Amino acid sequence: MQKLLVTGGAGFIGSNFVHYALDNTDAHVTVLDKFTYAGNRRSLAGLPEDRFALVEGDICDAALVDGLVANADVVVHYAAESHNDNSLHDPRPFLDTNIIGTYTLIEAARKHGTRFHHISTDEVYGDLELDDPERFTESTPYNPSSPYSSTKAGSDLLVRAWVRSFGLQATISNCSNNYGPYQHVEKFIPRQITNVIDGIRPKLYGAGENVRDWIHANDHSSAVLTIIEKGEIGQTYLIGADGERNNKEVVELILKEMGQPSDAYDQVIDRPGHDLRYAIDSSRLRRELGWTPRFSDFEQGLADTVKWYRDNEDWWRPQKSETEAKYKVQGQ
Repeated sequence: MQKLLVTGGAGFIGSNFVHYALDNTDAHVTVLDKFTYAGNRRSLAGLPEDRFALVEGDICDAALVDGLVANADVVVHYAAESHNDNSLHDPRPFLDTNIIGTYTLIEAARKHGTRFHHISTDEVYGDLELDDPERFTESTPYNPSSPYSSTKAGSDLLVRAWVRSFGLQATISNCSNNYGPYQHVEKFIPRQITNVIDGIRPKLYGAGENVRDWIHANDHSSAVLTIIEKGEIGQTYLIGADGERNNKEVVELILKEMGQPSDAYDQVIDRPGHDLRYAIDSSRLRRELGWTPRFSDFEQGLADTVKWYRDNEDWWRPQKSETEAKYKVQGQ
């Protein structure tokens, strides 16, 4: 694993992986990123020039992708349109990036015999009832409920088909909701943290009963490296850190961590098709590959995240006003 090509490496979980890989391996990392609104050059500032390269471009550009994949030992595919609300307003970019972009990458990886790891989401499985004791496993049937999750499900199936039909040397991981440094302020946790910093009351969809299974981005990164190094070709691994919390609990924990009353938030209209509960069973990853999360305590990871946003206002401040203006138009 001397040369890594990381697609979407200027985005949230992609940039966290780039930092983690450079800190924990000797690999050279090349990032390919389109720099949509979710990509941020500041997330990659200060990385070692002798081990890091940045290429601006589109994963749907077959000629560009072919040249980069030909020079890589491993492709780690993070690039995706990933915001559920945005997919409800305009699904087309999700089809282009998540389906056509993935197809372009796996064709190049097939041509050059390059190891490929595909990053996906637990949202491909749909949702669980709030009182359901079950959790998602690698054998849970797909049941996506939004343009975002359906295009991610489609990209997963493309990778599986290329493994079986063409011998693509690939693995897949489906991860629960990430939180941590470098996450765009449109997302749930950083939006609430930055609102509190700005003296704005956090916003909670509906009654806040929807449950997400949270994992710190560093733990996601360590799991991906473990799968690349030890995972069985053709297999899928679920990544989770037993971090189930409902949205109301998360908002209250953020307020508590930031020294505010736990009820100092406003409820807003729920979003369409809001999945009830996600929950990951990551026992296969832990049992077969020996992975364990560092932030097994969600409150500890959340405190770490709050501190990062307090200490890095220059990173998120340029995004904030435009994001809040967009949400205001949507009544959220």
